[in-house]
Amino acid sequence: MWGDVGVLSVATSVKKGRASVVKSAHALLERVMDFVLPPLCLRCDTPVTQNQTLCADCWKTIHFVAAPFCSCCGAPFDLPIEGEMLCGACLETPPAFASARSVFLYDDESKPIILRLKHADQLHGLPLLAQWLAKAGEPFWPQVDMIVPVPLHRWRLLSRRYNQSALLAVALGKRVGKTVRVDALLRTRATPKQGHLSKKQRAENVARAFAVRQGAAVAGKNIVLVDDVLTSGATLSECARVLIKAGAARVDVVTLARVRVAS
Repeated sequence: MWGDVGVLSVATSVKKGRASVVKSAHALLERVMDFVLPPLCLRCDTPVTQNQTLCADCWKTIHFVAAPFCSCCGAPFDLPIEGEMLCGACLETPPAFASARSVFLYDDESKPIILRLKHADQLHGLPLLAQWLAKAGEPFWPQVDMIVPVPLHRWRLLSRRYNQSALLAVALGKRVGKTVRVDALLRTRATPKQGHLSKKQRAENVARAFAVRQGAAVAGKNIVLVDDVLTSGATLSECARVLIKAGAARVDVVTLARVRVAS
């Protein structure tokens, strides 16, 4: 009996020792990498003390979204407001999603973070961005069954090589411990870029541009859609519409950035 206990104790000690060695090796590797490739600010490339962060100056310039904001789309209000209230845009045209939350405003200060992720292959900041998304969508996670990114059309995916929304969704899923289905939605037709379009034109542009992939099993599920930027909300609303049509119980949205709604 005591012999078995002794063997078990030795085995446990060996296992702990190996784990300690692996942990020390990882720590040493991180120090070497920091020496060879010093950590830089995700926005401006200023040297910082640790990876996946912003420098002090950039922290000051980013306009993080905080209450009070629209209880539906999450657009921040300029004046103090008590209780839940909808913005004018949501009152006029309610989106298909239940609610949306964003990390920061999309402006000249935050734009470099989005563009580096979207077009410059700078993916090393994904853990920090996922942390921010997790915080922004904190009220959602207790009831969420599935995280789904907004898809790219296959031709745009081929030219860009990756879908930044899918990468954000995967990193977010790991952060909050939720299932991610990067292929649950399909972009069934290529749509023109929307930068120059009005809100109405954006809605028309993405109408019937998405479909739920066969076998995605979204029926009865509470789903969180993930995208990089919320502008008019047309794309996210259309994605939510097709998910709800396929039987989803509820669809909420988290994005890194959102364009400020004109007051």
